[in-house]
Amino acid sequence: MSSAAEREAVPGERAAADGRPAVVVNGARRAAPPPAVPARPGTPVPLGARFRTGPGQVAGTNFALWAGGAEAVELCLFDGPGPGARESRVRLTELTHEIWHGFVPGVRPGQRYGYRVHGRWDPWTGARWNPAKLLLDPYARAVDAAEGNDYSALPPEVYGHVRDWPEQRVADTVRDDRDSAPYVPKGVVVHDDDDWSDDRRPKTPWADSVIYELHVRGFTKLHPDVPPELRGTYAGLAHPAAIEHLARLGVTAVELLPVHQFAHESHLLERGLRNYWGYNSVGYFAPHAAYAASGTTGEQVGEFKRMVRALHAAGIEVILDVVYNHTAEAGELGPTLSLKGIDNRGYYRLQPDARRYADYTGCGNTLHVVQPHVLRLITDSLRYWVTEMGVDGFRFDLAAALARSMHDVDMLSPFLAVIGQDPVLRRVKLIAEPWDVGSGGYQVGAFPPLWTEWNDRYRDAVRDFWRHALPDVREMGYRLSGSSDLYAWGGRRPYASVNFVTAHDGFTLRDLVSYERKHNEANGEGNRDGTDDNRSWNCGTEGDTDDAEVRALRRRQLRNLLTTLLLSTGVPMLVAGDEMGRTQRGSNNAYCQDNETSWVDWSLRDDPEWAPLFALAARLIALRHRHPVLRRRAFFSGRPHSADGLRDLAWFTAGGTEMTERDWYAPAATLGMYLSGRDIPGRDEHGDPITDDSFLAVLHAGEEPACFVLPGAPWAERYEVVVDTGREEQDEAPGAVYPAGTPITVAARTVLLLRTG
Repeated sequence: MSSAAEREAVPGERAAADGRPAVVVNGARRAAPPPAVPARPGTPVPLGARFRTGPGQVAGTNFALWAGGAEAVELCLFDGPGPGARESRVRLTELTHEIWHGFVPGVRPGQRYGYRVHGRWDPWTGARWNPAKLLLDPYARAVDAAEGNDYSALPPEVYGHVRDWPEQRVADTVRDDRDSAPYVPKGVVVHDDDDWSDDRRPKTPWADSVIYELHVRGFTKLHPDVPPELRGTYAGLAHPAAIEHLARLGVTAVELLPVHQFAHESHLLERGLRNYWGYNSVGYFAPHAAYAASGTTGEQVGEFKRMVRALHAAGIEVILDVVYNHTAEAGELGPTLSLKGIDNRGYYRLQPDARRYADYTGCGNTLHVVQPHVLRLITDSLRYWVTEMGVDGFRFDLAAALARSMHDVDMLSPFLAVIGQDPVLRRVKLIAEPWDVGSGGYQVGAFPPLWTEWNDRYRDAVRDFWRHALPDVREMGYRLSGSSDLYAWGGRRPYASVNFVTAHDGFTLRDLVSYERKHNEANGEGNRDGTDDNRSWNCGTEGDTDDAEVRALRRRQLRNLLTTLLLSTGVPMLVAGDEMGRTQRGSNNAYCQDNETSWVDWSLRDDPEWAPLFALAARLIALRHRHPVLRRRAFFSGRPHSADGLRDLAWFTAGGTEMTERDWYAPAATLGMYLSGRDIPGRDEHGDPITDDSFLAVLHAGEEPACFVLPGAPWAERYEVVVDTGREEQDEAPGAVYPAGTPITVAARTVLLLRTG
């Protein structure tokens, strides 16, 4: 394959701009391609494959592909699945504004297809056209790419260049002329005229939201009450047993880890692993085929919609974690699956030398979002998932990469401007992961008012407080009260902060109190992957232990972390299984662990050791839903609102006195937060003032019990204990009642929530 004798220049092949030859390798020659027949003209819009039929119309499908700079485009139709499918080709001869289009009579839903795009092979200038490579339509609404148990590496045919060229430093410049069609996913023509008239979106206000991050496959893969054939699928998540758990817990939205069609990296397949999280998109309109129980030739679209309907019927919104910052084609040494072969220079940000990619994502490439056709691809995809698939919002992976103009992050960038004025997208939930890996990429607090953000400063402060590692308590005060230092500008509200202690990326909640070091050996990367900044505390023993005292302390710390999260102002986000003690056994980067390491362990739900944790989480969420003071729509003022001097927010030391400036700049194990229900801004749906109970939350992270003096007038006359994390079991019975001014004992490492009267 790579010997000098097997190299040959192809007649008519152009030389590179600087005179270097554009070498082509014809290894095992493919059979002569079938003759291509021209399509009818068709229309350039909409992009993608659209079946059409009706009175007086010829039934068939219109195909339209943006391929700027291409010299020719062939539509390839396949008569069945698998490597043995026969291919027929159709020339798209019409070109309108760089969109190649044509109408093919008789092509119906279920038809598998792809494209071959002809053009110049000159990687030195960023041109990587290679018609030997079958390309997935970026607008394909379904992808026939079911996965079995084959963990073999990607074959060399899926690469546009010769992967095993002897001189590796220039391997990406040597074209591989072998046919990739037998080895790559195909698009599927889909026809669906569903108008969603029977669906009722929950439309939960941001301030009332509680988000639950889950993985479609991992959530039900081990669920004993979901039929085996549905486990790990969209239908499994729609099953009453799965939805019942979400409803009992009380969450208002599920945030699904990526469900766009994605591909597995070769380096994982070579190690017998696969990409589990799915942050490796290749099809932005297609539900990932492997999560479908009903089939992969369009059936996955209907199955996804039924899942959304079922969740909506239970009052639960669906938010998608989307990856528009990069694709599965990686860098110059990555495979050629779609955009790289359609117009590499048009879709990706390239370095000044054009051969290599600008990488702001750490994944090899970055989509060139300032290009109008790339921006159109993304916004068309987003609108499609809202209007035709029924979803309620999006969490944007590495959103700072999307907000870059030419190089720097720009909050006036085309992407943010287009989203802000779009009549569909500006009405759904938009969550930014407000950073990328490039220079200046950390942008927490900087996104415009339409957006909410993952607040990693909340995560770090809460973790540090409960391991008693905060240098002072200012940071904790800001995070508990809605992070006004980050978000109180431009009309933003406390719900701009998505508060979280754990996410898919990192330790689970249980592992956060069980491990001080990451344990990612199973990933095969020498435990070098994953962050070393875990801010965790193992309670004295690394990993699993039979020590009853250590186990009890860990459960208490879990109760503290959950209670802190669900009492904080902002939008709380939990991770699937954290509410019942799921463990990944110390892995903080389980991105390639599609096994019991990552799947939710449902046996914990009935385990006497962990069942009380779920009960506490559900009780706290219900408490949050009942009390508007815990989910404020406006920031606290901290100023007196009445003659008696009562304020909407006040902070107290363990001695029952208000915090002074000096107190804020000192380390403290104990912090009291008073929330007034008398001073809630805004009015209810009837136009009446909003009033609520008032609460005092006492957080004590010290390893010894502490004396806390309950504040007197004007704050309260008496206090009733509502939540006490020092207790294993929580119940609805009234708690102890104390007069104001009483010194009470707060157990070591405990949160008390007291209702005032």
